[in-house]
Amino acid sequence: MLYVKCDQIYFPNQIIKHGYLEVENGKCGRVVDDVPLNAEVVDYTGSIIIPGFIDQHIHGWGTGSFGSDKSIASIKEMKKNLPYEGVTSFLATSGAEPIEELIEGIRNVSWLVKNQKDDGATVLGVHLEGPFINKEFKGMQREECCINPNMAIMDQLLKAQSSPGIIKLMTMAPELDGAKEMIIKCHENGIQINIGHSGATFECIRDLKEYGLGGVTHMFSGMSGFHHRELGVAGSAMYFDDLNCEFAKQTGNTVKQEAFAIVWKLKNKDKICMSTDCGGIAQTNKERYHYIRKETFIPDGDYLIIRKDDGTETRIDKHNYAEVRDLELSYIKSIRNMIENVHPSIHEVVKVTAENPAKYINVYDRKGSLEEGKDADFLVIDKDFNIKVTYCMGKPYVYEVDYV
Repeated sequence: MLYVKCDQIYFPNQIIKHGYLEVENGKCGRVVDDVPLNAEVVDYTGSIIIPGFIDQHIHGWGTGSFGSDKSIASIKEMKKNLPYEGVTSFLATSGAEPIEELIEGIRNVSWLVKNQKDDGATVLGVHLEGPFINKEFKGMQREECCINPNMAIMDQLLKAQSSPGIIKLMTMAPELDGAKEMIIKCHENGIQINIGHSGATFECIRDLKEYGLGGVTHMFSGMSGFHHRELGVAGSAMYFDDLNCEFAKQTGNTVKQEAFAIVWKLKNKDKICMSTDCGGIAQTNKERYHYIRKETFIPDGDYLIIRKDDGTETRIDKHNYAEVRDLELSYIKSIRNMIENVHPSIHEVVKVTAENPAKYINVYDRKGSLEEGKDADFLVIDKDFNIKVTYCMGKPYVYEVDYV
């Protein structure tokens, strides 16, 4: 038994406890006032303990990328790197890709869900961001892989699971032909549905919502925007109280901070989930142009060349985490930007990073809070949200150099 001492341990329902959090066999126990003589104690007095972040939308991070390489080894690299950024569990997220690649990814995630040990962040399952999305709102998705809902293809994807529940979330465009039947099928199989890469109208969403539309993917991006005569996907997400708004990393570029602040004011905090939508840029296996960053990513064996529009180039070792970790905004840095923008309470941060995602993808029985019997996934942070140590299933992870 390990005893984790802290004077600010955050629990649901506005509860803050102080004392010793019991951790045994990767699980949380009670918070007690005293410990046995000679007990193993780690003292974080003066720090803050919150549940670990859950990223329901992440294609890749650091030295691993499910988007570029669906191998078990690639997903393990994500698992290894993510705790340093505060992420203790995640959904390996695909894009609109060839069906055989999606099947391979589902099979490999299925194996990992069954066989993963105390080796970093927990992979909870798969988020399919496609293939049933609207090519007119494809963003950086592959147009040739954006297709209408197809029951035979969905059956193949479901069959690729080693057991039900590996596919936990799917992003789709509900305006496409066959969408209603697909929504019903996914709902019957326990798959949460997000609206994304979609030009759906308010009326379309209103009419299909009851069949299992749960929320939207990367709010404002890849969707029809708000207009006073046609609310589109963005306006519908703000209007309907029961639709969840997922936000990607808070760079201030893809979505202006003021736009995020509007939704923060409008929505119940139970209906916002933070994610990163990171891609593991360094691991790209083909030349890609990023139209927002104005950079071209060029794979070069074990290296990545980054060419800016002005012609300047940088060459980095794609297997060196210290070199690749700042190519994208991490979860913890995104949250620090969010805090600076909307000034949430710590309990509100916990809601949008842990509690809400866990409930949304149906893992709240074991993730998302530090209640007794749940997985011991938590962050030890200072008042400025710098991470001192991340615990995944009771095992500590500390980055070798100063975080900032």
